[in-house]
Amino acid sequence: MSLKIYNTLSREKEPFESLEPGMVRMYVCGPTVYDSAHVGHAMSSIVFDVIRRYLEYKGYRVNHVMNYTDVDDKVIRKANELGVDPLDLAEKYIEEYDRLLESLNILPPSVKPRVSQEIDGIIELVEGLMAKGYAYEVDGDVYFRVSEDEDYGKLSRRQLEDMQAGFRFEVDERKESPMDFALWKAAKQGEPFWESPWGKGRPGWHIECSAMVLHHLGEQIDIHGGGNDLIFPHHENEIAQTESLTGKPFVRYWVHNGMLQIRGEEMSKSLGNMVTVDQFLSEHEGDVLRFLVLNASYRAPLVFTDEVVEQARRGLERLKGAFRPVASSVETDPSSQHDLIEMIQKAREGFESAMDDDFNSSAALAVLFELVRRINVARDAGVDAHTLGKAQDTLRELTRVLGLQLADKSVALLDAEPYIHLLIQVREELRNAKQFALADTIRDRLLQLGITLEDGKTGTTWKLRR
Repeated sequence: MSLKIYNTLSREKEPFESLEPGMVRMYVCGPTVYDSAHVGHAMSSIVFDVIRRYLEYKGYRVNHVMNYTDVDDKVIRKANELGVDPLDLAEKYIEEYDRLLESLNILPPSVKPRVSQEIDGIIELVEGLMAKGYAYEVDGDVYFRVSEDEDYGKLSRRQLEDMQAGFRFEVDERKESPMDFALWKAAKQGEPFWESPWGKGRPGWHIECSAMVLHHLGEQIDIHGGGNDLIFPHHENEIAQTESLTGKPFVRYWVHNGMLQIRGEEMSKSLGNMVTVDQFLSEHEGDVLRFLVLNASYRAPLVFTDEVVEQARRGLERLKGAFRPVASSVETDPSSQHDLIEMIQKAREGFESAMDDDFNSSAALAVLFELVRRINVARDAGVDAHTLGKAQDTLRELTRVLGLQLADKSVALLDAEPYIHLLIQVREELRNAKQFALADTIRDRLLQLGITLEDGKTGTTWKLRR
């Protein structure tokens, strides 16, 4: 099965074919940096990290650009409230977000541009639109003529007439049409500004992403991503201004993730239901949030509750359990080897089939859980350590494709496995000699090191305590 991606533009799953063989140009809208990042921001970053990882697993080289919006009304408003420079405020939250990306094992984007560093390109883009008649200037403000774009509304499936009838807007009689949107804003008191052909001012919101794509990826790209709250007007306006300038199709595949919800409501500052990433990581490991995202469709709303978080934590424990070694006292059963080897190949095929279906990570996890079950059954049946290791290596590789770190953590003490087995053997001999106090000392000291011993009918096994 070849990879298929749901394209918001066509509302269908389409076979994936990149503009350039072996190369994917992907742009993802990043955060507006005026406050601490919440788990909704992290959800979107995780979604596109998984998409990137799987494309790279498939052999593509991914040029991944994610922007920071550091020039924006929200940034300026918050900075003025605090009495600080807007760009200094933005820098603080950019550094924080970079740290959180690392904490969540999100691969760093190839380029992380920010508005304040792209002003020349933005001005050049606006000048190009004005030269072609798609934009006009009024008192230092520059607006895009929506009426000149015959395809306007094709991404959101909205008709211009309906938008005008139902659109709420602040009356500005200087604009030719209420639907026209700002490309450049004249400077106001207390705002950062740059010199331009229209006087001192700053970019509008939508123009920044078009300029960054043109600068870092070119006139046409393969994937443009972001939350589905950006479909209109942000991404609709990106299409309008970019295609009006270049005359070429802008994006091949528009990919949008659903919103994160708490108790049925979208997470937002205005509702007072925000959970910051730092708050989450103070109570849970990063893999819990990643698992929570992976265990749902990326296009659907993601429900965030204590119960869902606990389910994710338990799911992680099940995956980690597969990395336990063979029990030291279990006799090897050659008959268990064939079934596990067969499952290794089936697991890889099932994993790829799921991910090829629009990055269906929840189905991919189901395949991995079946592999975990078969690993545990084979271990209890006495599979040899070599075959068990091959199955664990496959599980380790596929969980890394999803960005989960559990395998790396679980394998951290495997170099000490021979010594742990020796201690288990000594403990067993002490128990047989009825020297229970010394045997318990070995168990307790291993527990202090994060290693739990489990005594069963087939012998004693160990695992890392979480």
